[in-house]
Amino acid sequence: MYQKKVRGIRPWMFGVAVLAVVVWLFYALGNILTPFIVAAVLAYILNPLVEKLRDKGMKRGLASMLVMIFSLIVLLALVLIIVPMLINQFNNMVTRLPQMINFVQHVLLPWVNQFTNERVALDTGSIMAWLQSHAGSLNAAVQKFAPTLMRQSSTLVIGVTNFLLLPFLLYYFLLDWQRWSHGIRALVPRRYIDTYTRISGNMDKVLGEFLRGQLTVMLVMGLIYGVGLMLTGLDSGFAIGMIAGILVFVPYLGAFTGLLLATLAALLQFGSWQGLLMVWGVFAVGQFIESFFITPQIVGDRIGLSPFWVIFSLLAFGQLMGFVGMLIGLPLAAVTLVLLREGADVYFKSRFYRHQ
Repeated sequence: MYQKKVRGIRPWMFGVAVLAVVVWLFYALGNILTPFIVAAVLAYILNPLVEKLRDKGMKRGLASMLVMIFSLIVLLALVLIIVPMLINQFNNMVTRLPQMINFVQHVLLPWVNQFTNERVALDTGSIMAWLQSHAGSLNAAVQKFAPTLMRQSSTLVIGVTNFLLLPFLLYYFLLDWQRWSHGIRALVPRRYIDTYTRISGNMDKVLGEFLRGQLTVMLVMGLIYGVGLMLTGLDSGFAIGMIAGILVFVPYLGAFTGLLLATLAALLQFGSWQGLLMVWGVFAVGQFIESFFITPQIVGDRIGLSPFWVIFSLLAFGQLMGFVGMLIGLPLAAVTLVLLREGADVYFKSRFYRHQ
């Protein structure tokens, strides 16, 4: 009886040991693994598109190449659109800084004083004096930062190399995805194949629906925020809206960041309550549409990844494994959720729980 229990525990001990080794490798090889993880996540999301092209009679190599090129063109187009807009917005921010100070001094603070019955004033002379007095220290800090940046040139080289590797890695992940999945399935002992099929199927359902659903939500919300801000006449409104949409995968972070950037841009450009109210209205409508229509319809509540679980997983895995942890935080959260459900199901059906 004792030996039977030990044999039953051994697979779990082996699984825990393998999981510990994998986590340690992620931690130790974080910088090297970054492009591989990004490519693997993208390949997982895009693999159904490759399968659809194969079903239409296209060879897998050609289908993988077309999907890879299409996805990279979309990413490159977003970068080429967003980055110049943000640079232009930053330049406008620098040139319109006096206008913003004037708005705060003559419009915002009088309204605050009237609402709170206080006398708060902005001493522009003191602000300019502070900036002038700290100009030397700022220059010294920049001079100190330059050698540090040069010493970190290896990190920059690694980043560029990872970016250049991404297309090739994505192509080979898409090309060999089916073969690898069949290979892993072939390694599973036959007495565990039913359990493996059930658990991996649940993982694929949770992870696939969440990742693909969130990608769709990010794109839709980016377009809603971007087009809405463009209609208000806000410079670089489309870039700010797309950034807000990209950050939607972290609950409330996208709307908060986009609202903050858009508010600052509206203060610099419009300098009036009318412009601010139009910008705030775009985010209010966008948040309402996302919460009650887009996310429930596309992602749905059936997946089970609550906002609390998403935020905790991103922070926890980011703290443990840095940027790589942020990349794999949501996939690992979905996998952990399925394993916890399986463990709870085994526990509630066990004699230990049911015995009275």
